[in-house]
Amino acid sequence: MANPLRDPDIRHVYLATLALGLAYGVALSVIAIYLDERGFRKSDIGTLAAWFAGGIVCLSIPAGALIRRFSAKRVVTSAVVAYAIVTSIFPYANDYYVIAGLRFVDGASSVCIWVSCETILLARAQPGQKALVTSLYAVFMAAGYILGPLVYRGLVILWPLSTTFVVAGVLAALTAVYLLVFLSKRSEDGLARESAPPAHADLEPQATLAADNNQPGPDLGNLGVLWRIKTSCFATFAYGYFQASVVLFLPLYLMNEKSVAKADTIYVTACFALGMVLFTNPAGRVGDRIGHLLTMRALAILGTAMIASFTFLDSFPLMLGAVFVAGATLASISPMSLALQGLVVPTKEYSRATAIYNAFYAAGMLVGPPISSWLFDHVGGAPMLKHLVGLWILFILFTLLFRRDDPAFGAPKQLSERVEPAS
Repeated sequence: MANPLRDPDIRHVYLATLALGLAYGVALSVIAIYLDERGFRKSDIGTLAAWFAGGIVCLSIPAGALIRRFSAKRVVTSAVVAYAIVTSIFPYANDYYVIAGLRFVDGASSVCIWVSCETILLARAQPGQKALVTSLYAVFMAAGYILGPLVYRGLVILWPLSTTFVVAGVLAALTAVYLLVFLSKRSEDGLARESAPPAHADLEPQATLAADNNQPGPDLGNLGVLWRIKTSCFATFAYGYFQASVVLFLPLYLMNEKSVAKADTIYVTACFALGMVLFTNPAGRVGDRIGHLLTMRALAILGTAMIASFTFLDSFPLMLGAVFVAGATLASISPMSLALQGLVVPTKEYSRATAIYNAFYAAGMLVGPPISSWLFDHVGGAPMLKHLVGLWILFILFTLLFRRDDPAFGAPKQLSERVEPAS
C-alpha cells in the first residue's frame, strides 16, 4: 500500500497538529496551577473545565454541518484563529465568568479543529490504513504535548507564568496561516481522495468494508450513524472523562497526597504523552491487522490495571512508569476508535460521524471534572482515581457485549443487514 505521508494534505494536517499540540501542551501544563495560584478553588477549576467541554458539546454536531456547508479547510482555519485569540487573552481575564466564556470558545473552536482534521484524514486514508493514519495523527498531537511542558519550563525561567498562554496563542495563529496557505483545494470538501481504493480481492476484511462504504446509498441520519459507531463513542467518552480529570487533578493529587514538588508534576503529562507517542502507531498497526475493537479491549485492560495500582505507589519514578504505561495503552484507544468508525460508516458520513464522535468526547470532558473534583474535595484523591478504574471496566464490558461490531469479527455482513434507526 502507498505511504500515507505521500499525500500532501495528510502531511499538512500532521504538521499543523504538531504545532497545535505544542500550543495545547504549553497551555495545559500550567492552567490548573495558574488558576490555583490565583485563588480559584478545586471545584472552580473543575467547573471551568466543564465550560470548555460545554463548548465542545455545543459545536460538535454543528461542526459536521459547517464542514459540509463551508469545507473542512475553511472551518479548521477559522477555528484555529479563534483558539489563538482566546488563548492569548486568557491571562488578562480576572472574572470567573469571563474566564468561563473564554474556555467555552476554546472548546468550541477546538472541536471544530478536531472534526475538520479527522474528516480529512479518514477520507484521504487508503482502505486498510485507517488506524495507521489516525494513530500517526495522535502521535503528532502527543509529540506537541511532550514538547509543551519543556517549552513551559524554559518560558517560566524568563517570564511570568501568564506568558505561556500568549506564546501558545501566537503559535496557533502561525498554524492558521500555514493551513490557509498550504492545505490544498482538494480538501475543500473533506472527502477528496488522491486515488481510488484497490480492488476488493486485494483487501483485508476491514479494508473491504471501507471500500464498500464508498458506494452510494441513502443517508443514515444521526441515529443510524450513532448506532454504527457506538463502541467508538463509548471509547472516546471514557477517554475524554479520564483525560480531563487526570490532567486537572493528578498533579494536585501528587502535590497534596504524595508530597511531589510542584515543579516535578509537569513530568506526568510528558510521560503520559511519551507513552502515547511510542506505542500508538504500533497499536494502530496491530488494530488494522487483527481488529480494532479487540485491540482496544486489550489496551483498556492494561491501562485500567495501571490506574488501579497508582494509589499504592509511593515512589515517584514508579508513578511516572505507571503514567507512561497508561499513556501507551489508554491514549492509544482514542485513535483506534476513530479508525474503527472510519470502517463502519459510509465515506459521505465521515463529517457527521466525527461530529457525533467528538460530542461524546466532549460529554466525557463535561461530566468528568465536576464529578472528579467533588470526589477529590469530599473523599480524597485515591477514591477519585478508583472511580476512573470503574469507568474503564464498564468500557471493557461494553466492548465484550458488542464485540461483533468489529469488522474483523464478521460485522460487515451484520451491519449491512441491520435495520438502522431513523434520525
